Amino acid sequence: VQLQASGGGLVQAGGSLTLSCTASARTFSGWAMAWFRQAPGKEREFVAGISWSGASTYYADSVKDRFTISRDIAKHTTQLQMNNLTPEDAADYYCAAEKFLSQRVPRYQTGYTYWGQGTQVTVFS
Repeated sequence: VQLQASGGGLVQAGGSLTLSCTASARTFSGWAMAWFRQAPGKEREFVAGISWSGASTYYADSVKDRFTISRDIAKHTTQLQMNNLTPEDAADYYCAAEKFLSQRVPRYQTGYTYWGQGTQVTVFS
């Protein structure tokens, strides 16, 4: 499985960006997806996750009510809509995937086998 992340860029505080992650798997069914981020000098942290069916979503407290994760199973894509961005959201964002047939989603890095390359988000005030 290969994951291709895109959509990062430079945005003013208060603005919005949408990140996309496309999976190369023959089938996207049964895969939990998540976004993590890593700012310079900090640990990689969980941002949002979505269950294989799309029925359940999970967010870090710091992004709840501002970010929305979604998926299109037919198109093998997962998106992260980010609104009201702040400089604290600036980081490299990574999508991750794991075969996980549960409505729960791992919130830790070791819960995912497959990772996309990072896409950089820069927020200026």
